[in-house]
Amino acid sequence: MALDPAVPSSRFQLLATCMQQSETLSSIFEQHLRHVEKDVLIPKIMREKARERCFEQVQDFTKCCKDSGVLMVVKCRKENSALKECLIAHYNDPAFYEECKMEYLKEREEFRKTGIPTKKRLQKLPTSM
Repeated sequence: MALDPAVPSSRFQLLATCMQQSETLSSIFEQHLRHVEKDVLIPKIMREKARERCFEQVQDFTKCCKDSGVLMVVKCRKENSALKECLIAHYNDPAFYEECKMEYLKEREEFRKTGIPTKKRLQKLPTSM
């Protein structure tokens, strides 16, 4: 059944259909990632979150490096290997990538709405007395 633009109710149906398709297209474009987002920004979020999740290994490696001084290359191999294994396990996890990607898309959408970068939005405003 074709919509007749001369009939008012058909115009509204046509408009509603166009708006629905427009929302679908915009959501598709919102999910599109540029090269720099895929290869730089999302991996940056992944590194930060992986360090948080591998907190114990990071602490062990940091402590070993501080205690060993110049010989840390030789003395901290075990801690370094444990840290690498933990980080690589997170980097190779597709679910973890998707989680970080969705976090990035949410931040990007918020920036596009407000125009305020995430760092500034998260900073606390100074209080006056």
